[in-house]
Amino acid sequence: MNRVCSIFSQILKLIPRQEFQVAVKDHQAERHARGFSNWAQMIAMMFCQLGHAQSLREITGGLAACEGKLRHLGVEEPPKKSTLGYANEHRPWQLYETVFYNVLNRCQTEAKVLKRKFRFKHKLLSLDSTVIPLCLSVFDWARYKRAKGAVKLHMVLDHDGYLPGYAVMTDGKTADITAAKSMTFAPGTMLVFDRGYTDYNWWLQLTRQKVQFVTRLKDTAEYGIVEQLTVPEGKNILRDEVIVLCSQQEVGPEARLRRIEVWVEEKKETMVFVSNNFKLAASTIAEIYKERWQIELFFESWTWCIPLDVM
Repeated sequence: MNRVCSIFSQILKLIPRQEFQVAVKDHQAERHARGFSNWAQMIAMMFCQLGHAQSLREITGGLAACEGKLRHLGVEEPPKKSTLGYANEHRPWQLYETVFYNVLNRCQTEAKVLKRKFRFKHKLLSLDSTVIPLCLSVFDWARYKRAKGAVKLHMVLDHDGYLPGYAVMTDGKTADITAAKSMTFAPGTMLVFDRGYTDYNWWLQLTRQKVQFVTRLKDTAEYGIVEQLTVPEGKNILRDEVIVLCSQQEVGPEARLRRIEVWVEEKKETMVFVSNNFKLAASTIAEIYKERWQIELFFESWTWCIPLDVM
């Protein structure tokens, strides 16, 4: 007898069956089940998401084509279209909210034991957004351009385990900085973001809240140099200096920023970073910004799972 251990079954290991059944009982989700379990319903909807199914017919048809391979997932037979539709309409969604938070707690617990990339004690967070295209004929409220629909996902990624820490959905036209201003961060946080979040008053607000940040400085930024810092040898650091933006020269010492100019060998170009942290090494500041790429990778993996009817 051949043992089957599909990728699907490996994903389901994140959801212990016994824990799932406890949640089912707590929410009384199988009160009128009539032989179709909540576990089978969840399997069907996960198949929908991962398989990019566009209808109930496609879900049930796809599962029926896998008949004989479903038992290792805990499903005896594929559901009928009407049975799945009725379950989706009448069963409590709160069950799957509980399942989500159980999985999230498990992932966060496992992330705490992972070795951190940086030695500093600051919580490292990345802030960025991605546009999710929508079918305008279906989602008429999400008008982005004349003939296109979209929403924008603004997300904070926690680098301890690379798990989402916070997310907010807006219409596609909302500027990144507008969403960022509505967020709050704990004092001592190290926040990294790109030039789409250039707002000097917001940067000053972060400093006053004792939130540290690393970002790119625009080429058009006007500033004055207060002090030249020592540049280490052999680490591609061209300049390390304390600056004050011209628009904030009357604010005082709290408006001072650190400008670091770095030669990036891979790109054969110079990149300029700015931060309100004056203690970390210049090379560490550059590495922090490089680590921001993790949120881009997260978006790439996440959008792969978006169903085609949404795209």
